[in-house]
Amino acid sequence: MSPGEDMMLDRLVVPTGAAAVPDSQGLNLLGADRCLMPLASLYLPPPLLQHLAPHLDRLGSLGGGALDALAAEADRNPPVLHHRTRTGEDRQHIAKHPSYREMERLAFSEYGLAALSHRGGVLGWADKMPPAAKYLITYLFVQAEFGLLCPVSMTDSLARTLRRFGDPALVARYLPALTSQDMDVLHQGAMFMTEQGAGSDIAATTVTASPDGTGAWRLSGDKWFCSNPDAGLAMVLARPDGAAPGIKGVSLFLLPRTLPDGSANAYRIVRLKDKLGTRSMASGEIRLEGATAYLVGELGAGMRQMADMVNNSRLSNGVRAAGLMRRAVTEALFVARNRQAFGNRLIDMPLMRRQLAKMIMRAEQARSMMFQAADALRRADAGEDGAYALLRVLTPLLKFRACRDARQVTADAMEVRGGCGYIEDFPDAKLLRDAHLGSIWEGTSNIVAQDVRRADARESSLDILRAHLAPMDPTILPLLDRAIALSRAGDPSSVRQSGSAIYHITSAAVMRWEAKQLGDPSRAALAEMVLTHRVQPRDPLAPAPEPPSEIF
Repeated sequence: MSPGEDMMLDRLVVPTGAAAVPDSQGLNLLGADRCLMPLASLYLPPPLLQHLAPHLDRLGSLGGGALDALAAEADRNPPVLHHRTRTGEDRQHIAKHPSYREMERLAFSEYGLAALSHRGGVLGWADKMPPAAKYLITYLFVQAEFGLLCPVSMTDSLARTLRRFGDPALVARYLPALTSQDMDVLHQGAMFMTEQGAGSDIAATTVTASPDGTGAWRLSGDKWFCSNPDAGLAMVLARPDGAAPGIKGVSLFLLPRTLPDGSANAYRIVRLKDKLGTRSMASGEIRLEGATAYLVGELGAGMRQMADMVNNSRLSNGVRAAGLMRRAVTEALFVARNRQAFGNRLIDMPLMRRQLAKMIMRAEQARSMMFQAADALRRADAGEDGAYALLRVLTPLLKFRACRDARQVTADAMEVRGGCGYIEDFPDAKLLRDAHLGSIWEGTSNIVAQDVRRADARESSLDILRAHLAPMDPTILPLLDRAIALSRAGDPSSVRQSGSAIYHITSAAVMRWEAKQLGDPSRAALAEMVLTHRVQPRDPLAPAPEPPSEIF
């Protein structure tokens, strides 16, 4: 042994046994995240953020403790479909584990996540809250549990679509139950769109709708992938008898699980899906057998009206991807700061710092885009000029890119933890499995990337985005103009390339603006990393720059 090696061993106290495996159990996820509350202060009114602070702190504690344990237990005990009662009555029900039921209570009842955008009184706040508040709470909640937030999002989105397009009598009948915090009154929501043959091609919808002479309709046919299949209410796309072929013949219907007289509606859950992730939450196949449903909005405008619910769900998917990335980063940083190997903490090793820096960069891009989209939604709902067009492009950008990045970040976080990360005892495996959902549900990456171009064609959304970013960071406009030109060139093969470029440039501009507002050099450094690593050309054989120390 050399004298240098002897001195190194004198300096390093190597943990042994269980102490050598850093365990983040019980970590407050809000307290571990020094950026979240400062960022939230840019997007929420100070009185509201101050009011929410203790609720967020409690959720951060739950997320690293009791809620995390509930999520793991529900993941190990997925729902089970029963077709009959024990006495032989033909009555279906889905048995859900008590841990899942408790998470439902936390999300729907205590935190009112499906209600707070629609009415006041949630969490003691007199008025309904802006989208940024809903997504801030969602962002923390999803760091422990992803699956349940699909029903939460669909309930919130269904209520929104029903309010916008539903007949007033229909709204009066069902909206109170959709926004209730009483679990005995609550009607959860779902959307039944996907068919085995049609997939994302909604124009190929084959489920039929026939008027029954009472003002209601009867739906018949199969829906192939229906999450939350036992929801109290579902939005369903179907083709009325005699309707035109293609997308213009598809209409939107509200399907109740239970009819007004208390009897069960005429549809069956055929089976539940055995999924890679989101195992806690039921997804199934539905057979409609002349089920009673109610027309929502205009005949033949089903996809246009359903798009409101789909886009809201896509935005929620992007928010949840951002939250998954943050939890993965929190876990990776905890391990890197507390694990020792080869005479150093992991976080002091150059290769590990590069790996962590890229994870942090992707997670922070998504977080900034989440808040920007939430604020655009608030402004659009208030009728502000240009806000809807901005929302229409920010939503697919976030859904497309953040959901893909979440797959990379959660995988890298598993690698940071090493062999323990591959074991289901730790959060990493569940994070990785759940992360793959976002790039598939509510539109695959190819479908959603094309929506960026559609938003521009219909709403001039990229011009609105340029005008939005110009006062934030005028120096970034030449890069943005090149990305917009690529998008508008019309080459189908460049849709993903241009969409990714627009996302990266937009997030860098926003992060520069946030850095100035907060006086935060770490955020400015992350913005430069985005441009260096994800936008600008570079020599792959040139020496790699050292990640800026301030981001750790």
